[in-house]
Amino acid sequence: MTDTANNLQASQDAAEASCCPPKADNSKALMSQWTWKSFPGRNYVLSTWMIVIAGPLLVLVFDSGQFVPFVSFAVAAFGGTLPYIAFAVALIAWLKAAGAEAYVGRAFEGRETQAIFLAALFGGLAPFCSCEVIPFIAGLLAVGAPLSAIMAFWLSSPLIDPPTLLITAGALGWSFAIGKAVFAVTLGLFGGFLVSVLLKMGVFASPVKSGSMAGGCGCGASPLTGRPVWRFWGETERRQKFADELKNNALFLIKWLALAYVLEAALVTYVPADLIAGIVGGTGLGSIVISALVGMPAYLNSYVAPPLLAGLMDQGMSAGAAMAFMIAGAVSSIPAMAAVWSLVKPPVFAMYLGLGFVGAVLSGLVFQLV
Repeated sequence: MTDTANNLQASQDAAEASCCPPKADNSKALMSQWTWKSFPGRNYVLSTWMIVIAGPLLVLVFDSGQFVPFVSFAVAAFGGTLPYIAFAVALIAWLKAAGAEAYVGRAFEGRETQAIFLAALFGGLAPFCSCEVIPFIAGLLAVGAPLSAIMAFWLSSPLIDPPTLLITAGALGWSFAIGKAVFAVTLGLFGGFLVSVLLKMGVFASPVKSGSMAGGCGCGASPLTGRPVWRFWGETERRQKFADELKNNALFLIKWLALAYVLEAALVTYVPADLIAGIVGGTGLGSIVISALVGMPAYLNSYVAPPLLAGLMDQGMSAGAAMAFMIAGAVSSIPAMAAVWSLVKPPVFAMYLGLGFVGAVLSGLVFQLV
């Protein structure tokens, strides 16, 4: 009898242990299962649009007096780039709807050297800053232009253009302005030919990020003639392709450039230009390297930098350090990096930053010696 009672009691205890575990154990189990990756709103919290919206809102909450200037700066900068976005998006949508991607890409076959020279020279004349050049880079990637020519244009375009040349000459002298123009084209050529060599070695086999506007393909050439259908609006499928590409590419570029200009507004508002430039004062090799390192993430556009650096040079800053700072800042500011990151894979992004830094240091050293 005693054994039977003991067995019944043990069975009841086991049932209670299995069916009704202590609440503390349940909470510990739930806590151990929770991770940041399992958070349902994680994708929204870390999204590009969330950062674009949160930036101005944080300024409104913590520094309301700067809210209107902050938003005005970002909107004005974005508005200045909007025509380039519209042109690039419409052109890419037209090429893809017509099935002309491969056709246009083949135009560069066997002409890579010529394309690199033309890209570097045209980049030196085109009036694009480091963010405004992004739509054109995306367009070149989309039509199959060689990465070497794209890199040449990418590096030289933000550095110099006719208005910047005159402003730089007025503030720093013609020797500085001409030197910067020469370094801009030289850096473009150096980067283009270096990437060409690396491509032949099998590096950068797939440079474009999946999901970027540079990816994907069009409806294809006409099945009858094998040529692009330039008047695509005569076919329903091609009209739909044009509309889809127009919408998707516009949203892609608008999203990433909006982020770039919000970051730019934050830098301009809360990191004074004279503070940035003051850090890079001094002479010698160390000051040139520091100038390039500080100039890379900083935002100091080509219209503001010359007079500011002229004042610092009057106070003892070396000409080489000033040149390194201007080149590094024009090629790879934080806003430009954000947009570049959306287009290409990390190895190409790293090459872009590396060329910008090395080019800035070498340009500063050469200009200092000359």
